[in-house]
Amino acid sequence: MKPRAVIAEDETLLREQLQELLAAAWPELEIAGVAANGLEAIRELEVHNPDVMFLDIHMPEASGLEVARHASGRCHVVFVTAYDRYAVNAFESGAVDYVMKPLSVARLGTAVQRVKSRMPSRPAQLDAVLQSLASAPAAKEGYLRWINASRGEEIQLITIDEVQYFQSDSKYTRVVTPGAEALIRKSIRELAEELDPAIFWQVHRSTIVNLHAVAGVGRDAAGHVVLRLKGRKDVLQVSQPYAHLFRQM
Repeated sequence: MKPRAVIAEDETLLREQLQELLAAAWPELEIAGVAANGLEAIRELEVHNPDVMFLDIHMPEASGLEVARHASGRCHVVFVTAYDRYAVNAFESGAVDYVMKPLSVARLGTAVQRVKSRMPSRPAQLDAVLQSLASAPAAKEGYLRWINASRGEEIQLITIDEVQYFQSDSKYTRVVTPGAEALIRKSIRELAEELDPAIFWQVHRSTIVNLHAVAGVGRDAAGHVVLRLKGRKDVLQVSQPYAHLFRQM
């Protein structure tokens, strides 16, 4: 009988990517259900009784931690997270595994092998792990939330949620929002360290994109991965080192 899994991830792009990578890393695994929020994940758990769940820690309706409480002792759990503080604590317990965002083929492969090795055993009770994770500091604490940018001769405050992408431009970095552009002196390297990696992905040495702003993923005439944006005609090229992030295309 094939092992069965449920995937719970609120970001459509990441959910599809995880399905694609799992199909390659664990071909015999049946994806019995997918969920876009925590409540859907709990329902999928009850309906499908999976062998393993891949859970984003931060989801609407109910968090991955809450879903894991329902899954404790019933199925194996792999957390999908952008935050080391969660991943390290969970992994050290030995009860669960983790995969960091952006998703890595190699790291997912390691997680799959560890889950396979635990499949003959009864799934762990996760009470101690979940208590440790629940007491961790707020995950988004410290990430950049707004910036002061130049538009002409004016300095304007732009919230991070407004930004569709950042792109290097000579000595400056362009800050592109749905209806305007501005400039800042902060480099792409600095931004990559200060932005929430669950939302902002570097896709080129000169470009960081807000996943919420991506309308679609495709390829250009040369076969390069490109991103189409919501509400703009801009097309962003994904360079080869980052193309694996969009392998589902």
